[in-house]
Amino acid sequence: MELEELPGVGPAIAEKLREAGLNTLEAIAVASPAELVATAEIGEATAAKIINAARETADIGGFETGDKILERRQGIGKLTTGSESFNNLLGGGLETQAMTEFYGEFGSGKTQIAHQLAVNVQLPPEKGGLNGSVIMIDTENTFRPERIKGMAEGAELDYEDVLKNIHVARAYNSNHQILLVEKAKEIADGLKDTEKPVRLMIIDSATAHFRSEYVGRGTLADRQQKINIHLHGALKFADLNNAVVMITNQVMVRPDAFFGDPTRAIGGHIVGHNATFRLYLRKSKGEKRIARLVDSPNLPEAEAVFSVLLEGIRG
Repeated sequence: MELEELPGVGPAIAEKLREAGLNTLEAIAVASPAELVATAEIGEATAAKIINAARETADIGGFETGDKILERRQGIGKLTTGSESFNNLLGGGLETQAMTEFYGEFGSGKTQIAHQLAVNVQLPPEKGGLNGSVIMIDTENTFRPERIKGMAEGAELDYEDVLKNIHVARAYNSNHQILLVEKAKEIADGLKDTEKPVRLMIIDSATAHFRSEYVGRGTLADRQQKINIHLHGALKFADLNNAVVMITNQVMVRPDAFFGDPTRAIGGHIVGHNATFRLYLRKSKGEKRIARLVDSPNLPEAEAVFSVLLEGIRG
């Protein structure tokens, strides 16, 4: 069904929607009326009417019985981490249509895992991959193609082919970072019908720019609202493309914590509520790292030990 067939959508409005990246019924169905008002310059009532029609046509947003949801979840993929114990912690790997957050100190393995997932997603499903390509939003200039080479060889893949399927953008500030999620949708749409559709989005790190640009309590509300918009955009991307969204997060130490681990993830409840799975990474002896599953809708809190080796994540 073409956009022009939706009630209230003529050629001019359809063109504006496509220019804004809303070029499928699914994208319009999960949009908010405010988005359509801003992009297509239409009234809120018209926008709501268009969205409702798109939801009915695309069969999105209505009530379903639990058995139907279970049936639909059979289509959710699992992406291997490269470590058996780590995969077991996550119930088989990172889920598509979900956001998985990794937080921890510097050197705890966050960026190493991001690089490993960028390689593993290109593996066939029988080897724990999703046979897809990757979009990486790099906010701290941490992407290293040389690291991909070692990991690709460890996975028995041609590293030149692997690098061609990794689309990297450097985000220079928080506004640019939010914009890049919109640009990612365009790349995903272009690759949808190819052999390597986008099956993974990595944001490393999701909070660094927001943390440096919004300083002090007076800016806290603005910062949290912007992070919320950003992560909602990433979650929408996961749903529309049946993709894994992996984000890394920085930490801070609470000086008033006298008992237990004083380490806390940046972003507060906003990041915590948006992330489907939260993992806390800690350093151990040598190349070993410990991952703790802190939050999950269906898995128990537990820990796994993995190693960061030259050939990648193992354990």
